Amino acid sequence: MIGQAKSGDHVKVHFTGKMENGDIFATSQGHEPLEFNVGDGTVLPGVDKAIFGMAKGEHKTVTLQPVEGFGEKNDSLILVVDRSHFPEGFEPKEGMELQLPQPHGGVVFLKILQVLDNDQIKLDANHPLAGKTLTFELELLEIV
Repeated sequence: MIGQAKSGDHVKVHFTGKMENGDIFATSQGHEPLEFNVGDGTVLPGVDKAIFGMAKGEHKTVTLQPVEGFGEKNDSLILVVDRSHFPEGFEPKEGMELQLPQPHGGVVFLKILQVLDNDQIKLDANHPLAGKTLTFELELLEIV
């Protein structure tokens, strides 16, 4: 596999991620390419798998089912929390998207599904792209 990306290789990749309707949700075009080590788990499993075996300069389009992307929707991540957990003066509205920073880095995405009458808020902690079939256009720029 000389010249082809293999496990452990550091790669630079341009990508464009699209929803099933063709809407772009993320791209590196016009920005720095995505850099990662093949097989280290830092990118979506389906993207990692697609890059494996690609040659420098090669283009590939892959369609990922939810399990290879951001996972299936998980009903256990639908939560009801008391309004007191939010800052004073915060006015929650249905459909509002929030980001909750984590102590060791990273962010949890939350979407307000419903503001309940009893001072509780129904939240969805699934990733916004969970349960979605996604298409990625990939270009392997460099194998370091």
